[in-house]
Amino acid sequence: MEDARYPQRCQYILDAAKRHNHQLGKTLDLCCGTGSLTLLLAKSGVDVFGIDGSVEMLSVAFQKSLEQGEHILFVNQRMQELELAEKIDTCVCTLDSINHLTDESDVQKTFDGVAKYMNTGGLFIFDVNTVFKHRNVLADNVFVLESERVFCVWQNFLRENDVVDVSLDFFEEEDGVYHRSGEDFSERAYSDEALREMLVKAGFEVLEICGDLSFEPPKDEEQRVIYIAKRNDNQE
Repeated sequence: MEDARYPQRCQYILDAAKRHNHQLGKTLDLCCGTGSLTLLLAKSGVDVFGIDGSVEMLSVAFQKSLEQGEHILFVNQRMQELELAEKIDTCVCTLDSINHLTDESDVQKTFDGVAKYMNTGGLFIFDVNTVFKHRNVLADNVFVLESERVFCVWQNFLRENDVVDVSLDFFEEEDGVYHRSGEDFSERAYSDEALREMLVKAGFEVLEICGDLSFEPPKDEEQRVIYIAKRNDNQE
């Protein structure tokens, strides 16, 4: 997660809200993971809570919030099965969490759920890895990442519908002994046309599509893009 750049992402969300004359209000950090961005938003004065599908990550997030003196609500839910107790004004979903949904119907369910619980005029800010990244950067490539504590082999296998199967092998040193662990998951890249269509179907108006941490239009070789969408009038 060295490229996560959480402080910059937090500031980007604050700037995006100002750019569109939007008060963040009640904010959902969807797929909040271990709560790094959630905590930064809270420390910036945002009324924020987090949702994630991983109990293990939420446990870390809760502990971090306690240690830093923040009282943040963290809820265990899958993003495509949202059930909120109250309406929200803003939803953020960062670091290609949407790409982890490899079934297009699950993306639509996620967008529908965010729209269902969002007040009219609310903002939905999320990012995705691009089709370009999946086809030209990740596809069938192997990366080796090394730090003082961990050695990681990252293998990617591209298959149909721009789905990349990711296999991670970790070798973690402890007292001179390396312990091996691993994780496998898949991510799917969606075209801009498909994402726009699903957003509009859910009741959103796409305000901007930007390059990562930028308010400039994405470049042809952009690896991550940010969508800023506005909730239209409710249609019962």
